Amino acid sequence: MAGVLRAERVWVETFTGLQVTQFARLLKVVRERGGNGTLLGRPWSLPLAERVLLVAVYYRTNLTMRQLGPLFGVSSSTVCRVVQKLGPLLALEPVARPADAADRLWIVDGTLIPVRDRHIGASSRNYRFSANVQVIVDADTRLVIAAARPAPGTAADAHAWRASGLAEHCQGVTLLGDGAYLNCGMVVPHRKRPRRPLLPGEEADNAAHRKVRARVEHVIGRMKNYKILRDCRQRSEGLHHAVQAVAHMHNLALAS
Repeated sequence: MAGVLRAERVWVETFTGLQVTQFARLLKVVRERGGNGTLLGRPWSLPLAERVLLVAVYYRTNLTMRQLGPLFGVSSSTVCRVVQKLGPLLALEPVARPADAADRLWIVDGTLIPVRDRHIGASSRNYRFSANVQVIVDADTRLVIAAARPAPGTAADAHAWRASGLAEHCQGVTLLGDGAYLNCGMVVPHRKRPRRPLLPGEEADNAAHRKVRARVEHVIGRMKNYKILRDCRQRSEGLHHAVQAVAHMHNLALAS
């Protein structure tokens, strides 16, 4: 029995990036959101825990359906149905305005995610068909607060941010962004004026700004350890569900 539990622990921690206790919390969230369904009709060939594990492994490794099927002893079509059914249930909780909003600092940045779906992607500066996803991170905890729906990769960060609708959920919170978010209501670096260098105080401000804003880059880099965000083959809402699930699993891994 101990050997079985040890093998299960190794499987979960190796292939999902989560500890067993963290995965248990993820499983609880999916169950509370109706992951078991109505329990009517044809039953699933895998219990809920293994189905959640399958989706987490898929997002972490980005293996194809045909590769994942033999690992879990099911067909590739079953893997597809499990991902389509449970993927949205792994999503990050909706952003809420904190009670101490005036004392909080959130950082915003956009990242390009290569996609195969030409309806949501566009040929962008990374020379691939990509989507622009806006991410909000808490500067103190490094937890992901929210992730917007994908915009075409050709969209500038400022345009993607305005179209995301996330700004209305950040009322009263200080937002930090890079120079691409000029006139978006955020704290941005000082810009050089034509033929005039920055003042000494402005250079110091920019250095402090870069040091804090680097945290969102680190968070996005950790999120991209889930290889689904390096080459997403999902269509339609699949990328949005993947980003939300990865953000949720990142928060679980970081909170413990």
